[in-house]
Amino acid sequence: MNNRNRGKNTADDVLFGSEKQVDKLKMAVQDMLYLLSRSYPEKASSELVGNRYKLKTRQIQALRGASASQEQIRNRKIRQLEISALKDKVIYLDGFNVLILLESLLSGAFIFEGLDGCFRDLSGVHGTYKRVTQTQRAVEIVAEFFHKAGLEKLVWIFDQPVSNSGRIKQIILDFAQENNLNWEALLEYSPDKFLAENSGIAVSSDAWILDNCGKWFNLIGYLITEENLDVNLLKLSVNGDV
Repeated sequence: MNNRNRGKNTADDVLFGSEKQVDKLKMAVQDMLYLLSRSYPEKASSELVGNRYKLKTRQIQALRGASASQEQIRNRKIRQLEISALKDKVIYLDGFNVLILLESLLSGAFIFEGLDGCFRDLSGVHGTYKRVTQTQRAVEIVAEFFHKAGLEKLVWIFDQPVSNSGRIKQIILDFAQENNLNWEALLEYSPDKFLAENSGIAVSSDAWILDNCGKWFNLIGYLITEENLDVNLLKLSVNGDV
């Protein structure tokens, strides 16, 4: 284990730490809701809104993660499962999505709650996954959830092309063996497509997966609201947005 973590960037407290900046982002999210609900493209909408509110790059990234159209929000909610529906089921985790988000949360990075009730961060794989100080605890949290939900099996899906994906797969499998967990870990060249088309219940906050999968579970939302994880949370929706 090393001393790396996924905490805040140096400018994040300036970009997200004041009420003024958060209020500006909330207004921007409302504008995005208006545009996306009228079929404006996401990229063009975020550029337009970003220019209007003079947002920085990381603020635009948070804006895009928090935004969705009314139709997307409704469709995602319809297919979202409660934890009671998971007993004796097999679920498929979007490996890097879940793991990196938990690592960021445990590092004290800003976590953003979007209009769809999903939680997202500003970290990314960028072609290489590097294990950090919080990786072990993140995996332990998933194990605790596995037992509490009464799952039959949990399958981690990782991106085959990402450097070190084989290494984190082995870490997951070793942990499962040591703790007698019915886990599997797979490497897929198109994990998003696999999770959307080939899995039963997906666990991810990736917008494309949520729009295309059959059923899904909001793991991070459950952990934050039900397990009281300490989180540096920014809620970017406004009551009555949808």
